[in-house]
Amino acid sequence: MLPIVYVLSDSVGETGEFVVRAVASQFNGGHVDIRRVPYIDDHESIVEAFELAKEANAFIAYTLVLPNLRNFVKIKAEEYNIPAVDLLGDLMETFSNVHGKQPNYSPGSMRQLDADYFKRVEAIEFAVKYDDGKDPRGILRADVVLVGVSRTSKTPLSMYLAHKRLKVANVPIAPEVTPPEELFLVPSKKCIGLTINPDQLNEIRQERLKTLGLTRNANYAKFERILEELEYAEKIIKRIGCPTINVSNKAVEETAGIILDILKKGGKISG
Repeated sequence: MLPIVYVLSDSVGETGEFVVRAVASQFNGGHVDIRRVPYIDDHESIVEAFELAKEANAFIAYTLVLPNLRNFVKIKAEEYNIPAVDLLGDLMETFSNVHGKQPNYSPGSMRQLDADYFKRVEAIEFAVKYDDGKDPRGILRADVVLVGVSRTSKTPLSMYLAHKRLKVANVPIAPEVTPPEELFLVPSKKCIGLTINPDQLNEIRQERLKTLGLTRNANYAKFERILEELEYAEKIIKRIGCPTINVSNKAVEETAGIILDILKKGGKISG
């Protein structure tokens, strides 16, 4: 017969189940019957859990944050003569003693951290998928769309903003390529145009060619070509009607800060 453990939690009980399974793996090949009792926020739910544990000849493990609920479990454990293991209490107390601070006593905090983490991962995956105009369908799904000529920091900015949990698509502008129609369907307040000083762009592209082992005379880095691209990009950005940021001599973090301010003022993201 499998050992039975009731896991009591003020959230979904994932943390408690993980710990119990980790310990169970040291016994009987890890086979254990775990029964979660989630979202506990009152004494009645705890009493019901002890009644169930008594009938099943089980013991209890709990990850309750609020002190009054944890204390109530200890009282009921003595009353029912059922072992009850506090999986968080001792660790919280140690943190409190070491740091000289009281915990927030906020149920579900770990779940919120997990949600933030997965939202960040989703945003990063989005930025990679819709980088450099690979798929114009991402333009209408993005939180922000970056538009500009090659080497205006579109990709680094996309990744930086993705770590802020924003879904970013970026679209390169070149005279020979017709911009995707989605670019003119998306609300202008979701778009950011990027421009740069032609002299600085010339230097950046010359270095890029050197890195690739190509001749510095390639059309990509010719000054006339750069002026043509910047002029064309300016027309497209004006047609979109979106704000423009000159990224000349700006670090990615600085430009990203400006973008975040623009989005906040436009109501796209909260402070």
